[in-house]
Amino acid sequence: MISLRQHAISLVAVFLALALGLFLGSGFVGDRVNSLTGTSRDRIGDLEQQRDGLNDQVNAANSFDAAIAPRLIADQLKGHAVLVVTTPNAADSDVDAVKQSLSTAGATFSGQLGLTDKLVRDDSAEQVRTIVDQTIPPGATLRAELTDSGSRVGDLLGTLVMHRSDQNAAAVADRQTGLQTLRDGGFLTYVDNAIRPADLVVFISGDALPENSGAQGQLVARLAAAMTARAQGGELVGRSGSATGVSPIAVIRSDPALRNAITTTDNVDAQTGLITTVLALDEESQGRSGSFGSGPGATAITVGAQPAQSQPA
Repeated sequence: MISLRQHAISLVAVFLALALGLFLGSGFVGDRVNSLTGTSRDRIGDLEQQRDGLNDQVNAANSFDAAIAPRLIADQLKGHAVLVVTTPNAADSDVDAVKQSLSTAGATFSGQLGLTDKLVRDDSAEQVRTIVDQTIPPGATLRAELTDSGSRVGDLLGTLVMHRSDQNAAAVADRQTGLQTLRDGGFLTYVDNAIRPADLVVFISGDALPENSGAQGQLVARLAAAMTARAQGGELVGRSGSATGVSPIAVIRSDPALRNAITTTDNVDAQTGLITTVLALDEESQGRSGSFGSGPGATAITVGAQPAQSQPA
């Protein structure tokens, strides 16, 4: 079994190494290094050695995670079909790594949808509303309380491609029509004939959004939660730092209703985060949501770990 204590130590080492690196590389030190006494210089040398030692520990922990991951997640998602949804700032390397982890976990890959800049900027809300209203599958009803663009699109996508024990996905023709209409409008990307019904969905975002991103984080967060409500479970993952500011993970963790609707993991760019992504999807399939990682609002480093100390969302 993987040592949770080792994960905690690794994370502490990361932050110490980063903080020390910033300190040692700052202009403050650079401008004054020539005036230091021999004792001070020795102290800096000691700190640099400690930093290098911490980096070695981090690298060793990452190597261990990479080696043990296949055993930890093997067949965890067997019998489940997983749809991947990407935001415009998702890193290709993260997308590939998540898809590889899903495969290792025994999941069936149901395809990949890409949310476009045009959609997340919400510059064409009226056009989105029209498309959604015109492509609701026959016999289906969207949730009346969902009125914003993100929630409406998420609810429609969930109706088209997701299923759970008490709800089937839309018919093939209706699914193709709805998806194509959104793609023709510039709101969605996908490969033809590559999207199949799924019971689980994982949304992959990237780094933290800049503060001038407007309501993009809100739109993605509400879309993800609404789409997950039509599935057996769902998860939104992002890179280290993605739980801060106006980013989707931060939005979800700051809203109790959203936080209870979908799992978040804020370190998918690390091997620990990839392991958590799979384990958390398995938890979601059983009706249990969580907030995992090392960023603000995370309740534990990974599934089954002891709760972290309370952090501001």
